[in-house]
Amino acid sequence: MPIVHGGVASPFAKKVCVFLAEKGVAYELRPLAPFPKTPELLAMHPLGKIPIYQDGDFTLPDSSVICAYLERVHPKPALYPSEPKAFARALFVEEFSDTRLGEAVGGVFFQRVIRPNFFKQEPDEDAITKAKTELIPPALDWVESQVTSGALGGATPTIADIAVGAQLANFRLAGEKIDGARWPKLAAWAERTLARPSFAKLLEQGAFPTR
Repeated sequence: MPIVHGGVASPFAKKVCVFLAEKGVAYELRPLAPFPKTPELLAMHPLGKIPIYQDGDFTLPDSSVICAYLERVHPKPALYPSEPKAFARALFVEEFSDTRLGEAVGGVFFQRVIRPNFFKQEPDEDAITKAKTELIPPALDWVESQVTSGALGGATPTIADIAVGAQLANFRLAGEKIDGARWPKLAAWAERTLARPSFAKLLEQGAFPTR
């Protein structure tokens, strides 16, 4: 059985776990934190990040690389669009999610979940307010446009849906939800996507599931 090293408090580990679940591939989630940068971690990922995928003596870092690899190994059901323009658009939505959306949403998740649980510190409410007022709205504005344009919410999920869903799952675990008045299509998309069994199982287990 393949192993995902990491923890799904990480949206990137969550992305890989959801991808595997959508493929119907059983896996073991083996807890590994990205700090401290232990020799074990650095031996598997030279940048000291999670997740890391392991199948026998084969290991592979980086969630985007892992998902692309898994698509080749387990091609059905397809989680990348076959049409070239849709494929390219899905890849950029994934990139935006992993960077700009992750930075915005991750600030709230870090303060509400990581900081009290890992560092035993109170959340920085000023940082939360800044994220919610300055960082998150423009990021969600753009993601809303992708629902409208059809890059998200097609007949079947793609890597774009999985990447954005992983970030918004952490947003929910931080006690937040999408404002349906401002982002109606995104709010509806998020409800449908996070209700899928692949996401629902992880959400039920909370921020720190062990398998």
